Amino acid sequence: MSAYFVTGTDTDAGKTLVAAGLLALARARGLTTLGLKPVASGCANTPDGLRNDDALALLARSVPAVSYDTINPFAFEPAIAPHLAAQRAGVQLDLAGLSEQVAARLQAPRDFTLVEGAGGWRVPLNDSEDLAGLATRLDLPVILVVGLKLGCLNHARLTAEAIRADGARLVGWVGNLLDADFARDESLYADNLATLQRTLDAPCLGVVPRLSRVAPARRPEAALTHLELPHGN
Repeated sequence: MSAYFVTGTDTDAGKTLVAAGLLALARARGLTTLGLKPVASGCANTPDGLRNDDALALLARSVPAVSYDTINPFAFEPAIAPHLAAQRAGVQLDLAGLSEQVAARLQAPRDFTLVEGAGGWRVPLNDSEDLAGLATRLDLPVILVVGLKLGCLNHARLTAEAIRADGARLVGWVGNLLDADFARDESLYADNLATLQRTLDAPCLGVVPRLSRVAPARRPEAALTHLELPHGN
């Protein structure tokens, strides 16, 4: 089984689009899959309980099927930083307990598993721990999703430096175009991507274009044609 931790350069960088796209690509190649979103804020209150759109996207592309609670054990309603949402809900999050739950889920016999973080690499889990610690505790290689827009070079390089400084392995990155104007000058856009490739010192697993004309539920399948699985899958 291969398992990876997916992080991003910021909130809304496109982690879920890329993670669901990679899961869809793995499914297209006949692999069994599992996508986990251990902590999610911004959940809707439904008759079945709190549900998060990102977690549901991963659930839909996890085969064989599992329960929602397997994908997302900690769900919070406010769309705020997870540690603040947990505090408001009276829930204490810590790496020891979270790592134990995720480790148990990683025992499932799947060919390809992704664990999606929340926000960026340095998002707090509590007053003294970051969610990124989940990747290092479980020795999960990291895939970085770079939200392609003005400022992404700085954001991506700082995040890559933080990943390595924490002792995690950056095994690939994916560019996700957030701002259509950023790619309007094709030569300049190519130069930005080349800079990312050179400075991140990790394989590029794809560059996803703007998919605004595709229905949200189908975007991962549209993205998969622009993606590659990490080496070994």
